[in-house]
Amino acid sequence: MLDVCLLGTGGMMPLPYRWLTSLMVRYNGSSLLIDCGEGTQIAIKEKGWSFKPIDVICFTHYHGDHISGLPGLLLTMGNADRKEPLTLIGPKGLERVVGALRVIAPELPFQIIYKEIKGPEETFEMNGYRLKAFRVNHNVLCYGYTMEIDRAGKFDVSRAEVAEIPRKYWGILQRGETVEEDGRILTPDMVLGPARKGLKITYATDTRPTESILENAKHADLFICEGMYGEKDKLKKAKEYKHMTFYEAAELAKAAEVKEMWLTHYSPSLNRPEEYLKDARDIFGNTVASRDGQSVELVFEEA
Repeated sequence: MLDVCLLGTGGMMPLPYRWLTSLMVRYNGSSLLIDCGEGTQIAIKEKGWSFKPIDVICFTHYHGDHISGLPGLLLTMGNADRKEPLTLIGPKGLERVVGALRVIAPELPFQIIYKEIKGPEETFEMNGYRLKAFRVNHNVLCYGYTMEIDRAGKFDVSRAEVAEIPRKYWGILQRGETVEEDGRILTPDMVLGPARKGLKITYATDTRPTESILENAKHADLFICEGMYGEKDKLKKAKEYKHMTFYEAAELAKAAEVKEMWLTHYSPSLNRPEEYLKDARDIFGNTVASRDGQSVELVFEEA
């Protein structure tokens, strides 16, 4: 099971009713945060989730509305006597930018591991999932992220018995590990059926529509995409500042054949995004005008 929560849905500045865009994902006892704008700590508290399991924080880019909440979050973690390392992932300049922010959080009781994204895309394997960063098109270097959880095939008891594989190795092979016994190599494919459908979420914000988003969001269970403007006369402004409208996001979702799309990163002037939802749904029916704290539990499909 994968817990997903869009903590905040605002762009540029926090509002009394809308925190800045931040996404939190929980899986297998660990938590991943993408972006950490002002108010992220409060949004986590309002949701009733915990800071403690956060072991990875990713940044799409280094504009203030996506990273200004980091120093306070680091201090909170430190005050909670955290000892486990924290991994930060982001575009070029990650350690320099975070180092500057840490002027107000210089001493922490835990290690920070920096992983700077190199090139147009990079994949990280951690905590039982695969995280891929891919470059998008904003007015500064910016990345989207896709998180995928693979699911192995079903364990076939009859095949294990025919192959005379001792029961003590069944669990190891089911986890995808290889075993050597008396010179014999036992591999997972000897006891597992075809791989089953896993889970996939894609997050892209502060960007124009790009081929990289389309490719990486393909068949996602959940596509979280910027919809800065709902007003159709704001297309020129979206192009100028390299953002997206609801309708461009909906076209991406349709082309990528995703299951569901959540719009996010609204302009401060967009008070009621749901008013523009009908036209977006005419393009892609399963479009959601998300609100702060919107969450879902994604589960594996049964055959």
